[in-house]
Amino acid sequence: MGLRIAMVAGEASSDLLASHLIRALKRHLPDAEFFGIGGPKMQAAGFNSLWPAEKLSVHGYVDALKNYRELSAIRRSLLDRLLKDPPAAFIGVDAPDFSLWLERRLKDKGIPAIHFVSPSIWAWRKGRLKGIARAVSHMLCLFPFEPELYRTAGVPVSYVGHPLADVFPLVPDRAGARELLQINKGGPVFTFLPGSRQSEVRNLADTYIATAAVLHERHPDARFL
Repeated sequence: MGLRIAMVAGEASSDLLASHLIRALKRHLPDAEFFGIGGPKMQAAGFNSLWPAEKLSVHGYVDALKNYRELSAIRRSLLDRLLKDPPAAFIGVDAPDFSLWLERRLKDKGIPAIHFVSPSIWAWRKGRLKGIARAVSHMLCLFPFEPELYRTAGVPVSYVGHPLADVFPLVPDRAGARELLQINKGGPVFTFLPGSRQSEVRNLADTYIATAAVLHERHPDARFL
């Protein structure tokens, strides 16, 4: 039987990143078992999800407060399960408010607690570094400027790069993309990306549609994706 690795990923972007991580780890640990909370892409990579990932996919403080009781129960239940049957390691993928709470308690019990995707401490809330240092055994960073921040705070850290860098070309094929998406030559093209959470789409959709209407008045030949 291989290593048992617990993971948590709570939204579409985390699910995508975690699925790449699982596949990469399986190349080195082909018999490893991955389980916890994850989405469809992780499950396609062989992950056993004990709770659906969308339970964690909340947006903003209001959404979090509305779902606090259920989220707290899920987190406590997962912690109890992991403490009763400890995995070789725990990997929290993004979702810092949910995962760092778990990581600190698992680390205190001697279970390696790894966090994948650094919280944006370089842009805001640098005071969180002390809390992160107490919670994680190792931080995995996507961007090359992040590790130095953690080294300064005494947090073991590795720069692993962004998994999607292996997927997307450095120079995009714009003509090929236009042909694939059946976009006529000429005229500006606007892509709308309101977010990966359903609550984000609900909160932002009206603004996006109103913006599209204004842009279309100014650019009648524009296309919207």
